[in-house]
Order: sequence, then structure tokens, then C-alpha cells
Amino acid sequence: MLTNQRFIDLLGIVLWCFVSLWWIGLSCAGEVKSIKIIVDGLTGQEREALQKVLEVPEDLIKDGVVDEEWLKRLERQGPQKISQALEPFGYYKPEVAVKLEPSDEGLYRFVVTIKAGEPVRVKSINLIVNGTGAFEGAITKMVAEFPLRQGDRLRQDIYEEAKGDLQKKAVSIGYLDAAYSKHSIRVTLSQLSAEIDLVLETGPQYYFGDVTFAGQPGFPDPFLARYLAFKPRDKYSQEKIAQTQVNFVSADRFKMVTINGKKDEAKDNIVPIEITLVPLKQKRVKFGIGYGTDTGVRGSIRYQDFNIMGSGQLFDAEMKISQIFQGLGARYVFPSHIDVKSLASIKLGWEHEKTTDKTVEFLALEGALTRTFGEERIGSVYLRLQQEDSKAGNEETKAFLLMPGVQFSQNRYDSITRPTKGFRYDLELRGTDQFMGSNTGFLQFLGRGEYLISLTKRFSVLTRMQVGATTTSEAASDLPISVRFFAGGDNSVRGYKYQSLGPTDVFGDVVGGRNLLFGSIEIHRAIGKDWAVAAFYDTGNAFDVWSKIDLAQGAGVGGFYYTAVGPIRLYVARQMGVRNPDYRIHLIVGIGL
Repeated sequence: MLTNQRFIDLLGIVLWCFVSLWWIGLSCAGEVKSIKIIVDGLTGQEREALQKVLEVPEDLIKDGVVDEEWLKRLERQGPQKISQALEPFGYYKPEVAVKLEPSDEGLYRFVVTIKAGEPVRVKSINLIVNGTGAFEGAITKMVAEFPLRQGDRLRQDIYEEAKGDLQKKAVSIGYLDAAYSKHSIRVTLSQLSAEIDLVLETGPQYYFGDVTFAGQPGFPDPFLARYLAFKPRDKYSQEKIAQTQVNFVSADRFKMVTINGKKDEAKDNIVPIEITLVPLKQKRVKFGIGYGTDTGVRGSIRYQDFNIMGSGQLFDAEMKISQIFQGLGARYVFPSHIDVKSLASIKLGWEHEKTTDKTVEFLALEGALTRTFGEERIGSVYLRLQQEDSKAGNEETKAFLLMPGVQFSQNRYDSITRPTKGFRYDLELRGTDQFMGSNTGFLQFLGRGEYLISLTKRFSVLTRMQVGATTTSEAASDLPISVRFFAGGDNSVRGYKYQSLGPTDVFGDVVGGRNLLFGSIEIHRAIGKDWAVAAFYDTGNAFDVWSKIDLAQGAGVGGFYYTAVGPIRLYVARQMGVRNPDYRIHLIVGIGL
């Protein structure tokens, strides 16, 4: 039974709850939990631009709640804002209806209905270039291809982009004072027409002046000049400035590169250039570790001195060790003053490789002269002195070779870490004879290449090919084992063990052949940013006689994971065209190798 005091206490609690709920309701009356914006009547870029105009600013959303008063203001001001947003696309007289629809669940629908109407079209366009740059091929081409023409819908975004690109092009090829003396669009709404006037004054063309190096780079000026993509008195070009920047950064000798064209100090339109360089450590030790199905676990230690006695000459020594291969080599490089990739080098190395059927061991000394030939093409001539002691099956070769050779290569991809298109090839011709002091004679050609084609945004096709051919007057067993051809493995016919394909001796051991033929096709499908899957088909073999080629085949699937230092590749391959086909996993992982 309730007493009067308990009744009064209970009534007070009820009244307090009622007042609290009433106060909370008032405080939330001006807020909405969520909003959905619906646009009807537009598509494409126009719709995207409109959605940005109607986007709710982040500072008006607190704890997931949007201010309702702001939404009402947007409803009142919406037609004007939407009309202004459509003007850059040529629609100056749209019919706009805006409605804010509340719902019981706290969700507000902001419905925009638009009839764009007839657009304003270009009635005339007067595009003129004045000055010494008026007859530059790059500029006349852009004028001829200006994206807005008579009768086109007026697109201010296209106009502004094309106008900016034309000026940037003029500046990039040395007309550093290029500017518009007139740029206007006159719109006549009664006729839905627009007249464009655009006049570019190029001014004089500038040229590269003398180059000074700052920042205590530690290298002699003639060495640093190799990295310049221009010469003094060349036409000033921002593209050449950018290429020079790339050359210095790619040299792996500098951690910071700043190039400053001092236009304010130009005399007679000649611009002095200052390049500030902050060098990396001159002496470095690098470690690498990886795994490949061909080699097993592998590792490397590399020592480099990038500036011997302040001359810019390079000393490079490396030791490589794996389950089947051990190698130790040193290389001394004399940079040429011609360009970045031209050089002379001396190399001394020892290698030992042991597989199931063969053991190859040799000591070699090689001198080479390397030059560039046009864009990304490199040629070399070399002379190699080699002492070899090798064995394959029951065949053994103890060879002394004085072997000259020539090489030619080109490499062009759209990305170093994850290319989608590009190609590379390497061609080599080498040989020796008894009259040169060697104990055997042969002439040999080697060709390797690959071509990567982008089919769609996600699909690409990789084709690879290798060709080797040897001519000799002696028996195949007299050809040094180190220059014989073998096939099979991670980078050859997959599905077969490393170098397990080729001519055999009477005991069935693979001894290698005079010639090689290999081809591969691989389809890649990108998945997300860092993954891809693949399907492939390989065929090839090593052999002695071209009329008796027995091509092995392999096919399978694979997957890649792309890292900053290169992809991790995993393939599952199956032999084809044999009675008892085997499966083989090919895994290639490398860090710093």
C-alpha cells in the first residue's frame, strides 16, 4: 500500500523522465541522422560534378547526425547552385526541381530532378599564336587539334584544360615567357551560342647555359656531366630537365637531386643551370636472400665503392651461393664521358655449378667496351679469357678459350616493378678458334627476347623466346660444356627440372647440345593492386641437329604477389606429350638479388 510520501516520490520520478524525454526531443528536433541524395536527369561527368556540389561538408556531420537547418537552406539555394554547376558543361538554362523528403526512420531523401535543356554551342573560335614559337611543330599541332570546334557543346572544363596544356607546351620547349594576352568566352544566351577568343604570346625561345654543380657531390664535374640530357646552348626543354633528374636519381649515387634553371639570371635568353646533389654513401655492402626451385635457397653479398679516389670509377665485388651454384666475381668500371650507360670494364670471376648430370667450373677474365645506340639500345664488344674444367655425364672438357664477342640489347617497359606492356631482347655473337690460342673452335649465336602486351586494363599476354645456334667443325663432345645449351626449369620449359632437357650420352645423362629453341606464351590477369594469376604454355629443347628436334612441352597455372623489389612467383606445371606426365612446382622469391 502506497503512502502519500511514496506516491509523491513516484510522481516526481515520472515527471522527471517526461521532462527529460521532452528536452531530448527538442534538442534533436533540428537534426537528422542520415541523408540520401537522389539525382534524376543527368549522367556521366555532369552527374559527378553535381554530386560534389550537393555533398554534405564533414564539419556539418557530428556523431553521424546532419544539421536539418542546413538541409533546408540547401533546399532553398539548391536550384541556383545546381544551375551554376552545370554552366561549365554548356547548360545555362536547366529546369531544376529540389525537394527534401523526411521519413519516420530519420532518413532524409534529397531529390533533385533536372531537365538540362539545350546546351550553348561554340559559334566561333579564334585561336592565334604570336611570336617566334608560332611555327613550332609541337605548338601548331596542338592548335590544329584544339578539342573545341565550331558547333561543339561549350565545355569550359575542356577549354581550360586545352588552354593550360598549350601554354605548358610552349613553356616546356623553351618559351618561358609564354602567356595569353587575350582569353575570353562570350556567351549569348538568347542564341545559346559562344564565341571564343584565345591569343598566346610565346615570347622568345630560351637556351641552356652553363651548368654548375653544388652540394659537395664528391664527384668530378666531367663525370657528373654524363648525366645531363642536354648540352649548353641546346634549346631549353623541361622534358630534358626531367630526364636529367631521372638520370641522376637512377645512378644510385645521390639521395637528393635539385635542378634549378635560373631564368632571372638569363642573358641573351641563355639560362644558367644549377644542380644541387646530396650523395649517398660511397661505400656500401648489400645482402640478398631468396629461393628458386632451380637453385634452392640462395644468397649474395655485394660490396660496392662508387667513387674510387674521387674519380667516379666503380669497384663492384659479389659473392653468390646457392645449393647448386657458387660464384665469386669482381668488376672495375671506367665511366665514359659520352653518356650515362657508356663505359669500359674489366671483370674477373670464378663459377662452380653442379646439377644432377653435370658440373661446370671455370675461371674467366673479361674486358668489355659498352656504348649506347639511340633510345635504350646498348651494344658491347668484349674479349674473354677462360680456363674451364667441366663434366657432363661421361663427357669431360678441359678448355682454354680466348673468346671475342659482341652483344646488343634493348629494354623498354612502362614500369620496373609491375610492367603491363613493353619488350626486351638480347643478341650475342661469340666464338673462338685454334689460331687464337684456344684448344677448340666454334661460332655461336644467342638470342633472347620477350614481349608483354596489354589486352585490357586487367589482362596482358607475355610471350618469350630463346634461340641458340652453334657451328663447329669438331664433334659435339668437344664443345666446352660451359657454352652448350640445356633446357628446363623456372625460366625455360616449366614442368621439367632445371637443365634436365637436352641430348644425352649412352647412360641417359644430359650432356647438352649445340643448339636451343624455346618459346612460351603466358596470360596474366591482375587481381587488385598487388596480385595476379596466370596460365601458360612452354615448349622447347636443346639439340645437336636442326632436323632432329624433339620439343618438350609444359603447361600450367600460376600466381604472383608484387612487392617493391619484384614479384614473388608460384607456378604449378604439368608435362605434356609424354606417357607418364609429371607435375612440378616452380617458386621464385628474391630480396635484394
